[in-house]
Amino acid sequence: MERKRAIVIGAGIVGLAITRSLATRGYQVHVFERNEKAVSASVRNFGMVWPVGQPAGMLYERALRSKAIWKEVCTEAGLWYEETGSLHLAYDELEWQVLNEIAAANTGIRPMIAIDAQTALQRSEAINPEGLKGALWSADEMIVEARVAIEKIPAWLQQRYGITFHFNTAVTEIRYPEIITGGGERLSADEIFVCGGADFETLYPEVFEENYFTKCKLQMMRLAVQPDNWRIGPALCGGLSLAHYKGFEVAASLPALKQHFEATLPDYIRWGIHVMVSQNGEGELTVGDSHEYGGVFDPFDKHFINQLILDYLKRFARFKNWDLSQSWHGIYPKKTDGKTDFVFQPEPGVTIVNGMGGAGMTLSFGLAEEVVQSNY
Repeated sequence: MERKRAIVIGAGIVGLAITRSLATRGYQVHVFERNEKAVSASVRNFGMVWPVGQPAGMLYERALRSKAIWKEVCTEAGLWYEETGSLHLAYDELEWQVLNEIAAANTGIRPMIAIDAQTALQRSEAINPEGLKGALWSADEMIVEARVAIEKIPAWLQQRYGITFHFNTAVTEIRYPEIITGGGERLSADEIFVCGGADFETLYPEVFEENYFTKCKLQMMRLAVQPDNWRIGPALCGGLSLAHYKGFEVAASLPALKQHFEATLPDYIRWGIHVMVSQNGEGELTVGDSHEYGGVFDPFDKHFINQLILDYLKRFARFKNWDLSQSWHGIYPKKTDGKTDFVFQPEPGVTIVNGMGGAGMTLSFGLAEEVVQSNY
């Protein structure tokens, strides 16, 4: 029996996830990436696989499925990962109340508890003890090195499943069952998946325009390798992160906390800043981030946003080395209608997979399984 053929456009995390799911089901897959390697949002993030941010139910289960696949891929491809868990830290009574409500709402659902200040300090030497009320501990979270993983997974997919990658090759037109590249190459397939943000907007601009999309620019930084192999342990988050993730909306006191932030931290709310830190295998600290929405952005980073992030980070974290080694920004498509993903067929045989709004590392592998399974 002849193998089905598929074309995947985009070699970021969504494209790689779709490619893996197709390959495990026996498809012959060709992947087209307009750059020599993926350089957009998939490599410009914390590397966090972050189930704690997803609401209970379908999205939480999708995040856990993604995490399991990440572990499998990293193990087979020889990539570093660490199941660190996470700590959300409270420095005032309202934050502490919200953390306790979140923990109570998730009893028996997730490996999550509210812990006192002394217990939190035992879990990480990087926590600022001054004024600490307590923390929310979640065991689900995992860190991968996004820059390395997204670059090396294609070679693993090629070796493991015989996937063919076409780098430095932009797809400029789809005439199902064919794609046409900028160089005039044509290739046909049974199914075509459009997974890159820029490719989606270029190939189907009317679909992008009509389906409640905006773009989000985020600013992030990386601090130097910490000395003497010092590790911070869990990923650390300040109180502002409680206002950012849908998974925390189970807390009855969250609206009051959001009002408190609006009154006391207006600049942080204006620029969509919430502050988190994770540590990669080399010992560097990844710090961020901000959220600026629009159609077109200033190509230059705003220094004052980075300074706001660092100022807030110092409220809850203590590091051995604060030297800044890198700063950057990323841009990704985001739905404005509250939806957490966009899976759409603009024509028979063609599927767009996009719109995870910053949760691509957490959700892509799980979503890909759902999408490919429904098409299989």
